[in-house]
Amino acid sequence: MIIRDKPRAWELAFAMRGSVLPHIALPLLGVVALAGVMVLLDHHFGVLPHIEGIPFTVFGIALSLFLSFRNNAAYDRWWEARKLWGGLLADLRSLARELEVFAPDQALRHRILLQSLAFLHLHRRQLRRLTDDAEAQSRAPELLADPHPPCSALNLINADLAQAYASGQIDGFGARSLTARLASIALAQAGCERIAGTPLPFVYSLLIYRTTYLFCLLLPMALVGSSGWLTPLFVGIVAYVFLGLAEVTEELSHPFGSTLNALPLDAICRAAEISLAPHLGQEAPKPLQPNDFHLS
Repeated sequence: MIIRDKPRAWELAFAMRGSVLPHIALPLLGVVALAGVMVLLDHHFGVLPHIEGIPFTVFGIALSLFLSFRNNAAYDRWWEARKLWGGLLADLRSLARELEVFAPDQALRHRILLQSLAFLHLHRRQLRRLTDDAEAQSRAPELLADPHPPCSALNLINADLAQAYASGQIDGFGARSLTARLASIALAQAGCERIAGTPLPFVYSLLIYRTTYLFCLLLPMALVGSSGWLTPLFVGIVAYVFLGLAEVTEELSHPFGSTLNALPLDAICRAAEISLAPHLGQEAPKPLQPNDFHLS
């Protein structure tokens, strides 16, 4: 995720970190070049039909409304994913405090907290579809071969709680509170998996990109009569807006990815490590800092 203040006026033209321009540069140049060729043909041969701007106005309004709808849907996914990870962080902090109250055995508390951190990193690894993750490998190497490593980590925590309850280390009220906390963690986990496993319908992307390119490729016919050689410039501006917005929604619809605008899952995991360090008797690690404005 990009972490930076509002860019100053001169930075607006040159800020590339987190911008969609590198992703749409080639299609944008292609649209501008084609508009230039169309203007050239019209200037020398007069073969380009000149169309009134009203149809393109209606077309552009309809396209912008559909892009706005898709942008809202994508942002809802991104924001829900952030709330779910915020809930996971809050649950882990509450779990550590509840263990201090209900589990007098320090070894049991530490084991559960270490397993909970392992779960968080395994969950991050699964959502990002990483095959080689050093943090998950160091915390739970024995779980990586399981069919569902994050669930295996939660199962270990549940087994420890069940054994502690059976042996009398935790009373009934404590067991109920801790298992309810575990259920809340599992619910947030399932919500994240739902988002990761259910992308926006492909038909939306197909329709958006088809209509956007169609609009941009036909637009010179409406501008060439009044704008002349400036037509490629105006077509480029319109294409930048529409193609850029389509690319933004594509990134936001995958909140757990590794793009610059994806959620900072590494930083959230580090925040959990910092919060749980006092309960483990460890020195808290340093918070992750943005690297060239990017917080991973």
